[in-house]
Amino acid sequence: MTEVMASMPSRYAGDQRVERVVVFNDHSSRNGGAAILALLLIRKLRERGLAVSFVTGDAGENPELADLGVDVIAYGGSDLLRRSKGKALARGLHDAAAEDFVARAVSRLDGPGTVYHMHNWSQIFSPSVFRALRKVADRVFLHAHDNFLACPNGMYMNYRRGHSCPLVPLGAACWMTNCDKRNYGHKLWRAARHAVLFRHIDRQAPWAGVIAIHEQQVEKLRRAGYPEGLLRVVRNPADPYTTTRVEAEENDLLVYVGRLERDKGVMDLVEAAARTGQRLRLIGVGDLHDRIERDHPTVELAGWQPADRIGALVADARALVMPSRHPETFGLVIAEAAQCGLPVLVSNQTALAADVERLGCGLAFDVFDPADFDAKLSRIRDMNSEEIAGMSRRGFSEGSLLSTTPDSWADMLVALYGAAVAR
Repeated sequence: MTEVMASMPSRYAGDQRVERVVVFNDHSSRNGGAAILALLLIRKLRERGLAVSFVTGDAGENPELADLGVDVIAYGGSDLLRRSKGKALARGLHDAAAEDFVARAVSRLDGPGTVYHMHNWSQIFSPSVFRALRKVADRVFLHAHDNFLACPNGMYMNYRRGHSCPLVPLGAACWMTNCDKRNYGHKLWRAARHAVLFRHIDRQAPWAGVIAIHEQQVEKLRRAGYPEGLLRVVRNPADPYTTTRVEAEENDLLVYVGRLERDKGVMDLVEAAARTGQRLRLIGVGDLHDRIERDHPTVELAGWQPADRIGALVADARALVMPSRHPETFGLVIAEAAQCGLPVLVSNQTALAADVERLGCGLAFDVFDPADFDAKLSRIRDMNSEEIAGMSRRGFSEGSLLSTTPDSWADMLVALYGAAVAR
């Protein structure tokens, strides 16, 4: 049975022999969820007195790492999208220089107490780095922040048809299906890259563990051929936007936090808010910004905001809406909002949707059914103050069950490291 660590106590044992943790990530700056969590992990490991080396695909120019006393080993590469088309196509499949770079880092750092933790690899490092890590596989953890370890487009999403994908990755039907955002040629390149990934990663190798971020992700990793015994569930950490409860019962504003992109369901939300006559604030940036500004002038566009500003921007909200069209592996903003007492309306494509309804801190809806979407938005609008306040208080008191805390998350990972070294 898959090991679930989300409910472990916030302590750890068996890590006495862990001498160094080597963290891998494409980027050293906070440019996405995987990078943010990799840097958080590094900070928490240093707080626990563990030596950390950070192997990064970019130039490693993050002063935060030096302040933490981290050994930074930088490849100095660039994202595939910033390379010429020919180099991106070739290096995305196999980057011999990156493989050699990682192999040399492992040779220098390895010892019986060294543990390796791979976060994001798909934008700079390429699948080739897994071949360099296989010789120390029993002390290597692979973190599935998304589904790129399993699915060629990383989402189990058919973007052409607008629904989640039930296919086996790289099965005959997968190769024949044009599911890509761009075109079928790009899908074939992604599938070829995945064939290389599966060859280099060797899903039957004795990896220390593949870390899923929600229980629902386990089936998708199994579908891609990862053995049950490798899978560990450690839910993502979340901090609430505010430490005091948002008095949602006093408010009438809907709020969204995230990218302004079609696959995030933003236009679905904008149109549903217009149909149901509700005020809407969007916090984030993306390709849809100009269209929304032009066609929906009543929608408030707050732009990108640092984490410490979001609390003030949701304090007058009645609910946060997460209308994703693609399967969300976790949905961190849901946990962040619920824990500050903000009721959440979530697409049923989101892993946390069932958890939200079970805790009674929000509602789930079908983003592909405008009638259902409108009905749920109208229900939140028309709830009496007592009902909304109850939903808010349940999220504020029990929303922490949706996620881990930063410290408990780090403790769970260190416990896994200790077990790997002990083996």
